[in-house]
Order: sequence, then C-alpha cells, then structure tokens
Amino acid sequence: MADLSPDDPRPSTPTSRSIDLNADLGEEVTDDAALLTVVSSANVACGYHAGSAAIMRAVCEQAAEVGVSVGAQVSYADRPNFGRVALDVAYEILREQVAHQVGVLTEIARAAGTDVRYLKPHGALYHRVLDDEEQAAAVLAGSGALPVLGMPGVLLDQAYGAGRLVHLEGFPDRAYGDDGRLVGRDQPDAVLDDSVEIARRAVVLAGSVHSVCLHGDTPGAVAHARACRESLEAAGFQVRGL
Repeated sequence: MADLSPDDPRPSTPTSRSIDLNADLGEEVTDDAALLTVVSSANVACGYHAGSAAIMRAVCEQAAEVGVSVGAQVSYADRPNFGRVALDVAYEILREQVAHQVGVLTEIARAAGTDVRYLKPHGALYHRVLDDEEQAAAVLAGSGALPVLGMPGVLLDQAYGAGRLVHLEGFPDRAYGDDGRLVGRDQPDAVLDDSVEIARRAVVLAGSVHSVCLHGDTPGAVAHARACRESLEAAGFQVRGL
C-alpha cells in the first residue's frame, strides 16, 4: 500500500492539531441524522447526482442545530449513474450547472440558519478535475469565491492561484495507489470496511491534511465515523468544521 500522504506539491501544509471530519450527506443512502452527530463538515448533495430540495433542507437544518459546517457537493447531472461516470461537458454548461447547484444549496442553507462554507466536487467530477484544466476552471467559475476541498491536483492548484482558500483531504476508507490517487472502486479492496483500520488510517492522514473524509454511502459509515472521531480525539486532535 502506498504512503497515505500523497507526494504531490501542496499549496499549504497543516500545522495545527485540529482536523476536520467530513462525510457525504443528503444522498438518500445513509443515516444523515446519525452522521451529523459525529462529523464536523457535511458535503451536501445538490440534486444533480442525488438528493432533493427537501433532503437538502433537512440536512442543513440539523447541521445548523448541531454546529456542523455545510459544503456544496457538486456533480455532473447524472442521477442514473450517481455521478460516477465522467462526462464531456462544455465549459459554459458545466459552469452554469455548478452555479445552479451552489445557488440552490446556498438559498436552502441560509433559510435553515447556516451558510455554504466550501465546495467539493463529487464522484467522477472530483477525479476529472484533478487533471482536466477546463473542467476545473468551470467548477471554479461556477462556485464564486468558496473555499475548495479536495486532493492535490489541477482544481486546487487553480483555486490557490486565484487566491482562494483550499483544504486538502484524505480518505481513510479508500485504498491509495502508488501514484497517490485513489484506487478505482472496481478494483479489489478499494473500499475498506474495518472500522479499526479506517480509524488508524484517519490518525495517520490527520498529520498531513486539513480534512479526513468518510464515504457516507458505504455500509457501516456511521460506525466508521464514530471510530475515526474517537481515535482522532484520543490522538490529541481537535475535530472542528471547515
């Protein structure tokens, strides 16, 4: 297994003993209410790969109540494939799709008493903008000045170059390849399911990233999140939202 800390040049390196614990919510496949009692940031599906206005509202209302930060999880417009198939979308169209998703969630979040604090692409779009300069630029252009959460790559480089705040994240519940990227879900052992091992990896990652991400759509996501939070706090990290 590769080193959990990617070797790519980073725009910044975490220096404090604080760490964010984020998860994907509002996707209709997990226990959002339970996860919101554990995580510190919620990547909320904006309706293009999953979710609805009603679900966004419910997640934002609880997040506001418990003090969890809300982020816009933007995606390709591809609900049948859960946003996990890369699409060739023209710059102007992708920019407007991102702007629409961020705008809808922002309106809902503010009505719930909170706000959208950051942007994070979902699924195939997340991986595409690690290398695709045009799609990365479209995502940034459609998302205003929001801070950006992601792995090292083109999107974070462009965001940093534009003066935007960037947050590095790592994935304790996913296997990494030798290139520092996530192993494809179609590969053996790409998704981990042992809470103890996931929590151990979360502590390792916490020294080199700003946020640790757990996939809310995996079985046992709540148990994994609880194990990670307990281990991070036991290791002396303060878990707080972005």
